[in-house]
Amino acid sequence: MRTTYAHDALLVLDPDGDERAPGAAVTLELCGSWEHLGTCPVAPHHTATQRDGDEVGVRVLFAVESEQEGSVRARVVDALSSGHLAGPEGATRWRLVRHAGSEVRVDEQEHAARLAQGS
Repeated sequence: MRTTYAHDALLVLDPDGDERAPGAAVTLELCGSWEHLGTCPVAPHHTATQRDGDEVGVRVLFAVESEQEGSVRARVVDALSSGHLAGPEGATRWRLVRHAGSEVRVDEQEHAARLAQGS
């Protein structure tokens, strides 16, 4: 049975950078492509960002079997640590300031349940 986990990060993004790029980097790391059919083959996930100037807060929800949590979390961190993404709309660069695992919030429970079901 899948459990849903959360991971938060703070990035400093290039001024003209696309705040969606870090989430696309996570999807690329977990799925192999940001364009794929069906759910992610590694871990159904959702990435949300909130930009404030050059800082971007990133929150990743992901659902996996408990024994896979550490490896998937490490892959999320690897993607965010990469500091760049070359996408169809150009390259975006960022710097990872900090990151940490966190609890799934009450307002995320419904979405977390859908991720755990693989949808």
